Amino acid sequence: MNADNARKFPLMKRIRRRFTLRARAIQKAFEHWLGRRSLVGDTEIISRDGFPWMDTLEANWKTIRAELEAVLADRDRLPNLEDLSDTQRYLSREGTWKSYFFHAYGMRADENCARCPETTKLIEQIPDLKVAYFSILSPGMHIPAHMGAYKGLIRAHLGLIVPEPRDKVRMRVGKEMIFWREGECVLFDDTFEHEVWNETDSWRVVLLIDVPRPFPQPLAAINNFVLRIIEKTPFITDSQKKFRQWEKGFYGEKAA
Repeated sequence: MNADNARKFPLMKRIRRRFTLRARAIQKAFEHWLGRRSLVGDTEIISRDGFPWMDTLEANWKTIRAELEAVLADRDRLPNLEDLSDTQRYLSREGTWKSYFFHAYGMRADENCARCPETTKLIEQIPDLKVAYFSILSPGMHIPAHMGAYKGLIRAHLGLIVPEPRDKVRMRVGKEMIFWREGECVLFDDTFEHEVWNETDSWRVVLLIDVPRPFPQPLAAINNFVLRIIEKTPFITDSQKKFRQWEKGFYGEKAA
């Protein structure tokens, strides 16, 4: 490398870094703007007012857990989340993160749904459901701090299996700390930095639900348009293909 190139590369590196930081700042400012103009505000923990389906899930949580327990008989054969999405790989370095999908951005996991018919009936009553799956964390699991990609979704967890001691099973969302309770839902904004710990000797399971963030018009229509675009991106479609491969192997040819 000659002297001129040696001088150029550090300069280009500084320019790229500056551009990246500026882009992140713009994205963060836009997300806060979007959150403040939504009908639920821009806070880590979101009020459950206006989400009656959360009450329905809580009223039927034991039914959901009974179907979950049957699923867990095959826990070792369930897909790891990083097997479905490469971007999740760095999040699972300190344990095992299993998943059991029902819905994911327009994809319905028919065989999984048939195996858990009551759970499926309940989640399919949720308006504009985007994602639903059992999130299954191994003992000793730590999911490092990370942030969701888009402010137009909000996330709910229904506690199904929460081992003791409960203070060792927790999730930090921004400045808030969540301690799950079996049979209780919590609604939050995953675009705030969040991380998860299961510092017990048992598995932790929640039912994870993603739905569109509610907005007044015309932002609601714009948000729905953006979500439809996201459904078509390789980030989503590649994961769906990987899931279909797992599904075919797990259930056999009838899943083809």
